[in-house]
Amino acid sequence: MDTKRTRKTGRDQPPEGAAGSSLAASAPRAAPGSGDVDLLTPAFFARGADQVGPDLVGCQLLRRFEDGRCLRGLVVETEAYCQSEPACHGHRRRSPSNDTLFGPPGRFYVYVSHGIHHCVNVVTDREGWANGVLLRAVALAGEPERTAAGPALLARRFGLDRRQDGQPVDSAGGVWLAPRPPALLAWWRQQQLQGQDPLLTTTRIGITRGVELHPDSDDDIRRATALATESINDEPWEKWW
Repeated sequence: MDTKRTRKTGRDQPPEGAAGSSLAASAPRAAPGSGDVDLLTPAFFARGADQVGPDLVGCQLLRRFEDGRCLRGLVVETEAYCQSEPACHGHRRRSPSNDTLFGPPGRFYVYVSHGIHHCVNVVTDREGWANGVLLRAVALAGEPERTAAGPALLARRFGLDRRQDGQPVDSAGGVWLAPRPPALLAWWRQQQLQGQDPLLTTTRIGITRGVELHPDSDDDIRRATALATESINDEPWEKWW
């Protein structure tokens, strides 16, 4: 993976009047039935995928199963997609299989890759415009690093499939996203004060379509964001909760 640290500048901006890129848009509200874990607000997702993608890194993915068990992990890698680019599922046309991706924002878009693997995305931006963020990897406390490293493993570990397609990102549906934990947020701010970027921004995995759109710039495919885990010095993930 390219470890060059860059800031995303993204081309797809939120519609006029939508929430800006500030994390103030993610101000949490209480999540019913989730104890002291808050919920990302709809305004958080009503922005372009190129803005939401980096802001989701470090946030928490939570899953409450029917038997009452609750699973929680940190989102450590995302990828952003926009209708204006060929790599996006909604680039060509709207269809029954990709309808969820066209909004409204703040819903899960789950599709099947290669006929066997489920991939979990969050719809972003505005209704009628295909825009979303792929949840590519999650780190879980007390579990091997590769347990949910990759879209298929993530979906399998959290028990997510096409049944969650179109479901709001809300605890009422048993799967939701919460803000960065306080301990991680404190570390994040400390890194920034020291002039370090907690994020790594690279080209997306396995994307070949649309690379020719801007041959003199890789900005259009530089939409994958990951937590700079080498800055954490291999400390246990339990520390961040």
